[in-house]
Amino acid sequence: MSKHLERDLEALEREILAQSSLVEEMIAKACRALVDRRVDLVSEVVDSEQQIDEREVKIEEECLKILALHQPVAVDLRRTATVLKINTELERIADLAVNIAERTSSLAAHLDFEIPDKLERMSIDATDMVHDALDAFVEQDVVAAREVCQRDEEIDTLNRQVIDELYESMQARPDQIEPALHVFSISRHVERIADCATNIAEDVIYLVEGEIARHHLVELKKHLT
Repeated sequence: MSKHLERDLEALEREILAQSSLVEEMIAKACRALVDRRVDLVSEVVDSEQQIDEREVKIEEECLKILALHQPVAVDLRRTATVLKINTELERIADLAVNIAERTSSLAAHLDFEIPDKLERMSIDATDMVHDALDAFVEQDVVAAREVCQRDEEIDTLNRQVIDELYESMQARPDQIEPALHVFSISRHVERIADCATNIAEDVIYLVEGEIARHHLVELKKHLT
């Protein structure tokens, strides 16, 4: 590998790590706004979206430049492709964080509505999954990446439990349907953040082993048993 390619790849990875830090901060603020009813944090989350979008475009352009100028092969090609895919997932996570913040803002008019405890646990677990998936990328740790994939099922279970609880609430209190629907959407957004974290973890497996792991979670779990 040429020195120029290595330099460009290292710069690219620094850019994606800087992007990931900003996205993690957005998730944390969105979840804190929800749990603590901190409407003041909503605008901070929303205002961060443009910066994320601009950085996403820049990172994608850098990936395409590397592919065009250096024509990398083998692991260097996988490094570039992995950053390109993680970049897309991070932008999606940022969008979901904004959606959570906007729904939280709508809940401000329903302070008497009780948010399910399991949703707080979901948000914490999903945020941890994103953090751990990105750590796995930095360390190129396949074991940690597979563990992230396994945890996605726990989030799915919690999501179903939250939705069931909300259905019961709406049946018992029709006057609470509007805030319940906002929380329903938030739960779905949190579940999708966990899905994105799983996608990043699967990208790490691809980077290290050259294995396209998506849609093969059953096989991935076997490595942990």
